[in-house]
Formats: sequence, structure tokens, C-alpha cells
Amino acid sequence: MAAGWRRRVPLTAQFIAVAAAHALLAAAIALALHGLGGLRAVPAGVAGVLLDLPLLAYHVRRLLAPMHSLFRALAGTVASYRDGDFSFGLTWDGGGELGELVDSHNALGDVLREQRTALVQRELLLDTMVQNTPVAMVLVGPSGHVVHANLAARRMLGEGRRLEGRAFAELLDAAPEAMRDAFGRGGDAMFTVGEGDDEDIYHLSRRQFRLNGRRHELVLLRQLTAELRRQEVQTWKKVIRVISHELNNSLAPIASLAHSGAELLRRGQYDRLPVALATIEERARHLEGFIRDYARFAKLPAPRIEAVEWSRFLAQLHSQVAFKGEVDVEGVARVDIAQMEQALLNLLKNAHESGSTHEDVELVLRRLPDAWRIDVLDRGQGMNEAVLANALLPFYSTKRNGTGLGLALVREIAEAHGGRISLANREGGGLCVSITLPA
Repeated sequence: MAAGWRRRVPLTAQFIAVAAAHALLAAAIALALHGLGGLRAVPAGVAGVLLDLPLLAYHVRRLLAPMHSLFRALAGTVASYRDGDFSFGLTWDGGGELGELVDSHNALGDVLREQRTALVQRELLLDTMVQNTPVAMVLVGPSGHVVHANLAARRMLGEGRRLEGRAFAELLDAAPEAMRDAFGRGGDAMFTVGEGDDEDIYHLSRRQFRLNGRRHELVLLRQLTAELRRQEVQTWKKVIRVISHELNNSLAPIASLAHSGAELLRRGQYDRLPVALATIEERARHLEGFIRDYARFAKLPAPRIEAVEWSRFLAQLHSQVAFKGEVDVEGVARVDIAQMEQALLNLLKNAHESGSTHEDVELVLRRLPDAWRIDVLDRGQGMNEAVLANALLPFYSTKRNGTGLGLALVREIAEAHGGRISLANREGGGLCVSITLPA
């Protein structure tokens, strides 16, 4: 009853009450010693205080005992929070400052418990996704040993057994030769394992990052066989449709004009023959160029890298097609000159055909920290989102007589050089096509 009353009274009021009670008690003792014992006032006051001190210490200890217990409990729960255990809580019957402290502490525990539960759920969800993805994922630690591997990685590299703790180099030693060669080249790669009907195509991706200040590597192996075969079938269907359409557009008028020419010869109307023959020649040359473009795209050889001064390369390019921009650029390019020249000629030709004035077609070469970037700029109509998303795909064209191979060929050449191509609309209208090449 008394303890419950004390907990409901504020701490300040309790200390004031105890101090006042003991001050009165010390004064009463001093008066008694002064009146009955005959002591002087000062010695009697000192004696009253000294006689009251043990009782004051006892009452203060009794008053602080619940707070000491509470503080010990708080220290224990904080230690539990530090160890990741948020299941503890405190109870305090009274109010006041200690009641507010306990309520705040319990509220903190509830928040930490909810966050921990949500974090555990997210970890379980992430682990489920990682374990069940068809992409083989291997995390390699700074010592070269496997830190984590999902189920796909176990099936691909360990015959279903756990890989954690094993040396990644030993796993590669037991892997197919094509996979070892792909890892030996460094960076991302695509490789083929097996032959004939048992051939499988894989994409290798490697990313390095720091975890707790130590370098780790994430290795991703994705099997692309089924996906690429589906795309291959769709591509062949599209190729056949495009070629059939183009052949029909050229052969039908050629056949018709040849028949008309035969009729003109039979009737002796020789004056109209040159027009028919010129049209036949024009359609035949168009068909020849169409087939040549397809052959060039399909038979693009591996680049023969050689060093060339950028100034000489750009000057030679400028002699074939007009563009604005500085051609006297210092630096050396390591490219296949013929292929890179063909790629930039295609881009500059597209820029001139975009509706841009010739004065607005520009080529800008700049040096990045570890690469060269070539921008071909125009002020034409640009591209909408649908065209931007498909512009680099083979056989996709918005031009009436386009083959859809120009940008696709540029992409093939850039990637064969270890670079990349990107397209973006410019502010104020026009398009920027960028080729980035490793320096």
C-alpha cells in the first residue's frame, strides 16, 4: 500500500516530503536537547542533525530502492536489445517521470520488435527469391572462398552439393573448358557448353563490391539457350518476311516491265524501250544493294584492331561525308578502321536523312577517364519512345525503303570493339547517337 502510494507521487514531491519531515525531526531533537539537556543552541542543532542522519539515510535508501530496481531492469533490457532480443518489456505501477520513462522504453521495444519482424520477413522473402531463381548466383569472399550460393549454382557447379566454404578456383577447375575460358577473360561474357543438340548457351556476369570494408565478387550465370532459340526462330521469321516483301517489291515490277518490253519489241515501238530498261536496271540495283547490306551484316568479321591518330581518322571521314566538329583531335584510337568508319558513315548518313539541315549535323569526340565517346548530333525530328526502344533491333525501320540494318550494324561493330551505343533525344529537337569505346 505504502509502495503503491510512493509510486503514484512524483519524485520531487517525495524528496521534498522526506526532507521536510527530517528537518522537523532534527529541529525537535535539537529543542529537546537544548531544553532538557541544557545544551546551547548551536551544539544542540548539530547534535539533532547528526542523530537524524542514520534515519534520513534509511528513508532515502527505502525511497530510491524501487528506482534502483527499475534502473537495473532498464540496463538488462538495453543489453537484450543490443543482443537482438526484443521480447522483453517493463511494468511500472506508478506514474510521474519514471512512468513516462518506462512507457517510452516499452514503445521503443515495440518499434524495434516490429522492425525486426519485418526485416526477418523481408530476409525470408529475399532468400526464397534468390534460392528459386533460375540464375546461378555465387558470392565469393575476399579469400576466394564461396560465401553464399543458391540452388541453381549448386546444381551447375557442385552437382547439387553445398558450395559454401569451398574455394571458387577449385570449382572452376572442375567446370567445362568454355566456362573456364570465359572466367579467364575477365568481365562479362557469353559462352557455349556442349555440342550439337546438347549445346547450351550461358551468359556470365561478374560484379565486385565492398561488404564491411572487404572486397567481394558476385558471379551470375544465366542459361540463355531456350530464350535465344525462341528469339532465333522469331528473327528468322522476320528475316523471311522482310526479304520476301523486298523481293516481291522488286521482282514483280521487273517481270511486268520485261513482259512490256517484249511486247514493245514485237510491235516495233523501240522508243519506249529505254524507259522500261532503265526502270528494270534501277530495281535490280536496289535489290543488289539490299542483298549486299544483309550479307555485310551477317558476315561481319572480328575487328582487326590497329592504332590510328584520331585527327587522321576524322579527316578521312570528313572527306567522305560532311559534318560540323573539330577534326584535329589529339589521341590514338585502337579500332578496326574500316568497320568504325562504316559505323560512323551510317550514323552521319542517318543524321543527314533525319530532316536536319546539313549545318546542324555534328560529330563530337571527347576523352572520358577510361574511354572515348563519339557523339553524332542532328536537329531532325528525333525518335518517340517506341522507336527508341526498338531502333537497335535488326530489321526494324521506320523508313519506307529502309532495311533496318544500319543501327543494328553500328551496334554490332561497337560491341565487337568492347564498347556500346546509346540513343537519346536532344533538348530543342534532334537526336544524339553515342558510341563509347574503351581507351
